[in-house]
Amino acid sequence: MTELHEHNHDEVDQLLLNAALRDALEPFLDESVNMVNSHTMTTSKENEYLASMLAWERAPLLPLSSWFEPELKLPDPDELADQELHDLLSDTLNKLYDNHIVLDYIDHLSDRELYCLIVRDILPAEEKKLDLPKNYLHWHCLDWNTQPDPWLRYYATGEERDRWALYTGDPLPPSEPVPYPRQIPSRAPKN
Repeated sequence: MTELHEHNHDEVDQLLLNAALRDALEPFLDESVNMVNSHTMTTSKENEYLASMLAWERAPLLPLSSWFEPELKLPDPDELADQELHDLLSDTLNKLYDNHIVLDYIDHLSDRELYCLIVRDILPAEEKKLDLPKNYLHWHCLDWNTQPDPWLRYYATGEERDRWALYTGDPLPPSEPVPYPRQIPSRAPKN
């Protein structure tokens, strides 16, 4: 009987939390709340989803450089020798990952190209900083819509290459290994 009582108590707690989350989200209501289907989700999973939505709505919009304490400021790439830049880039990639920022599609870029991209485009970019342990910001360093050649050459699967060729009618570049393979965290850990 105690186990049943604990289960009911937890269920009531989850329902109360659900109501509180929905109340808190009311000022932000839009079509994303309709994505919650309480018939297919457990109340606990629905609460996780609603809590992440609320965290998103309340999260501050900040330059990525200010996600760090102290703020991450990098020297001008023109002031760095190749080895110095390589070492600083490696350290920076680890710092980014430690702050839940994952850079995807980076192995076609030289160290200098990637470092310049981080300094010029990534660190000044304003993004919502969510304090959720499972949340990672994925920054794609390649847009396959505007840069199909490197995507097709280095990252696309055989099936993706075939679909692209069929859709566009354009010839495919040869599939090649990435020129700058890096051993860094590239995906958020699976939970």
